[in-house]
Amino acid sequence: MQALRVETLSGDLSGVHLVDWPAPDRAPGEVLVRVKAASLNFPDLLMTKGTYQFKPLVPFTCGLELAGEVIEAEPESGFIPGDMVIGGNKTGAFAEIASIPARGLSALPDGLTFAQGAAMGAAYQTAYTGLIELCDLQPGQWVLVHGASGGVGLAACDLAKAKGARVIAATGVQAKREAIAAAVSPEAVITARGRFREQVANLTDGKLCEIVFDPVGGDVFDESTRCVSFAGKLVVVGFTSGRIAEIATNIPLIKGFSVVGLRAGEYARRFPKRGKSINEAIAKLAESGHITPVIDRTLSLSDWREGFEAMAARELVGKVVFEPGS
Repeated sequence: MQALRVETLSGDLSGVHLVDWPAPDRAPGEVLVRVKAASLNFPDLLMTKGTYQFKPLVPFTCGLELAGEVIEAEPESGFIPGDMVIGGNKTGAFAEIASIPARGLSALPDGLTFAQGAAMGAAYQTAYTGLIELCDLQPGQWVLVHGASGGVGLAACDLAKAKGARVIAATGVQAKREAIAAAVSPEAVITARGRFREQVANLTDGKLCEIVFDPVGGDVFDESTRCVSFAGKLVVVGFTSGRIAEIATNIPLIKGFSVVGLRAGEYARRFPKRGKSINEAIAKLAESGHITPVIDRTLSLSDWREGFEAMAARELVGKVVFEPGS
């Protein structure tokens, strides 16, 4: 089979190669899946450089999440050959066949294509865990979502809208504003550069936002501390800007807000019943048409470099999905 392998760590993808590789053997507790689609996530890019918090031993097959058909499974796994599934693991999805722990898989929601299923998992799990589980999002609340052109940011906008919130989508790229507006129909799209608090205050009649969802960090986080309302929550999702921000503790004290750290995968591992409930809730929302993943482009796995480079250059509005074998 073909697999996308990280053979050495590098800052320019020079250590990543599409190679012929033996199909994996199914280990106990795992399910063998024929991969129909696999989506690219920012951690995939970071792992090629060795800069993500999880550092798999090199060499490894990259790819966090997939959708496909079950080839082989243990009876107690709950899956049988032919089942259509979504899910994944920390590595292994960018290949024609993957062996995935059964706990990391669930049924493909009715009505979704394989590409949509592959694009939904990690992004919507992150959004749901942050907005619903940790922040108890309520209808009518103002939510400021940074990185709104990325898979996680778009999922957060989509989910918040589905739950009746009023969404301000923020992007660092002016040219993406129209595409974001068309994809998720927020109340407003702003360019989050410099001092953007005034824009937020004007849109909310001075109330600011009960929830600020921040995958960007750096200067965006700094200014976001001025955009969160009293008793609100500022959710730390990641640091795509490259700078891990710091905060003086007198700021949340005086303004009365909470800084909430979000690791959706770890949350699900530590609280497996809650993780299962989250996946079930997301599937119901998808099947009812209330949420729909946004896909920027679908590529053959042989065109993997285009997807990775587009993500690194921040050209995307939505997810990149690879289709192994196409």
